[in-house]
Amino acid sequence: MPATSFEVIMVRVSALRYTGRLGTRALARLAAAPLALLAATGTASAHVKWFCAYDVAGQPRGLEQVLCPDFEWVTALAIVCLMAGCLAEGTPLGGALMNALDRVTTRIRTDTELLVRCTLGFFLVSVWGLGGIILTPELKTDAAWIPWLQLAMAACLIWRRTMPLTGLGIVFLFSFATAQYGLFHLADYPVFLGVAVYLICQGINLKPSGLRPLDIVRWSAAITLMWASVEKWAYPQWTDPLLAAKPQMTMGAPP
Repeated sequence: MPATSFEVIMVRVSALRYTGRLGTRALARLAAAPLALLAATGTASAHVKWFCAYDVAGQPRGLEQVLCPDFEWVTALAIVCLMAGCLAEGTPLGGALMNALDRVTTRIRTDTELLVRCTLGFFLVSVWGLGGIILTPELKTDAAWIPWLQLAMAACLIWRRTMPLTGLGIVFLFSFATAQYGLFHLADYPVFLGVAVYLICQGINLKPSGLRPLDIVRWSAAITLMWASVEKWAYPQWTDPLLAAKPQMTMGAPP
């Protein structure tokens, strides 16, 4: 099975030795990874707005329509799975599994910043290569300078002390996109703001209110995923064309 882009990134990251300041060889690999991955990346699946027509002005479904038997069954199943995971964690088997996962992910946890910089650098170079978009594929723009700004933001990730510039660039692009598309549309992407705060705080060694910058990313990612879930139930018609074109996504379940 061919390796995914994320797996290739992980291989490259694990090959680098993390130090307080990256050496010359590490910097070269960091700069080259996004360019090499860009050529090998295929089509990816992500937000439904990237692939289907949608009407932001459309009315969401009411709770009386959302709270159907399917919703209740899925909610109950999710709660049962979460509770089972919590209970299993306290058992000897759960403890052994957690220890094994800790050993496997040790390098990722110690090299988190480098992983973020490599992944985000790849993302920004990919966006620059596509051209005409602001951070995500459905946010189109005719401004020719935006792709070059995103490429410059990727370059700023090479050095730790210039990471805050990338963070400020993300905040600027998020604000620019909000002015163009509206706050409701950009509510899909608070994770970008979380990443921006992470880059700024890491670059200047700041812990706002004693919080780890990585926790801010985690919370913003959680909010992003929760809002995406709300949209799936409130605006199911947005997903209908995608399911019609790719019925295998339902894995045999009725849409």
